[in-house]
Amino acid sequence: MEYTQLGRTGLKVSRLVLGTMNFGPQTDEADSHAIMDAALDAGMNFWDTANVYGQGENKGRTESIIGSWFAKGGDRRDKVVLATKVNGYMGTGDPWPNHNKLSAVNIRRAVDASLKRLQTDHIDLYQFHHVDRLTPWDEIWQAIDVLVQQGKILYAGSSNFAGWHIAQANEAARRRSSLGLVSEQCLYNLAERRAENEVIPAAQEYGLGVIPWSPLHGGALGGVIKKTVQGGRRAGGRAADSLADPAKRGQIQAYEDLLDKHGLEPGEAALAWLLTRPGVTGPIIGPRTQEQLDSAIRAVELELSGDLLKSLDEIFPEQGPSPEAFAW
Repeated sequence: MEYTQLGRTGLKVSRLVLGTMNFGPQTDEADSHAIMDAALDAGMNFWDTANVYGQGENKGRTESIIGSWFAKGGDRRDKVVLATKVNGYMGTGDPWPNHNKLSAVNIRRAVDASLKRLQTDHIDLYQFHHVDRLTPWDEIWQAIDVLVQQGKILYAGSSNFAGWHIAQANEAARRRSSLGLVSEQCLYNLAERRAENEVIPAAQEYGLGVIPWSPLHGGALGGVIKKTVQGGRRAGGRAADSLADPAKRGQIQAYEDLLDKHGLEPGEAALAWLLTRPGVTGPIIGPRTQEQLDSAIRAVELELSGDLLKSLDEIFPEQGPSPEAFAW
């Protein structure tokens, strides 16, 4: 496994991030524990979750599964850089006032609840799951600074922020002499490169590590056409949307044909491509099985040639950083 520093911090993390959203809804507790054991044995040390993972009435279930794994003892918790998120409503039905978003009240409530489910005394990276357009940044940073002083969290990160949100947040933190955001978790992959316009340039300028989610674009970059033909199964989510669009389906077919020519597995190549991108700390992988985890780990050692990278750019054109994507 390879490691890198998370943005401008001294924190070293693995170049693959273990995404846990499937733990509970699609992968039971025993299999989830087995995947975490295998990931740790492979050298991965960066776990990503969120308080709302578990779906519906089971929100929080994913954090609880991770917590029961930590509770098995040993040095599990000491070896893991643990990241979770705050913003979403943990109940069902209409949100009760002050039980979601990023008010100081909800941040305090949410972090204590996550710590209890995770069975730990601190969270290494506490991420804002989405921007809160109503709560002022001075209030947010005051709440975060208190949590850091209490030892409940170490770093703060963002998720699904626009470039100007990153600038706004870190300028507000700078005025308070706070550390500010150290990472941004965003949708970024070969088929979805809009983050290159402003989000990634902003993250690089402010020293944030970029953590791409959905690196296979919901399975669209995992050999979906070949799998549907050979396995006779239907694609879902982003993969289904991509196949339904003739232009996007043509891109994916060209992508699969190119990698077949080079003898490469599409999903592994998609991860390896992200690992070549400037500013990227590591993509989030969400394995449901041991086989999927093994495939993702192989991507770390996969080297893509210059010619192949050029061909990938021809199939999925780069967006270009700001302001070049909008002007000259």
